[in-house]
Amino acid sequence: MKIGIGSDHNAYDLKEYINTRLLDAGHEIVDFGCYSKDTVDYPEVAAQVSHAILEKKIEKGILFCGTGIGMAMAANKIKGIRAAQVHDMYSAQRAELSNNAHIITIGSKVVGEALAGELVLEFLSQKYVDSPSGEKIKQVMNLDE
Repeated sequence: MKIGIGSDHNAYDLKEYINTRLLDAGHEIVDFGCYSKDTVDYPEVAAQVSHAILEKKIEKGILFCGTGIGMAMAANKIKGIRAAQVHDMYSAQRAELSNNAHIITIGSKVVGEALAGELVLEFLSQKYVDSPSGEKIKQVMNLDE
């Protein structure tokens, strides 16, 4: 799968760790930054990953910041994107199974590296199948209008 990944400076180390985990799992990675621990504001990174999804340059996105909250909020401002903050295996599964999320976000100051790696792989292993949640997803997407 072709995955877009991005972070702010607070989560640079976690992004680099997840890059390695994804490559080891056989995924293709497009790294949208940041590329060092120099201060970076997360909204631009979230927008770049979100637009790449909408333009079908990548299939899914993984975003990191200190809490995961800011990245989720920024990505969800892009019309057509569904981003879900995850912090445990159940939320990682349901992000795809119940919400057909394009992006998950994880907080580097909330979730450790090992768990973050498992959350990302769990999210990517799921496949959304239209279900009773489909109508709710349509209602959420209608809020863009």
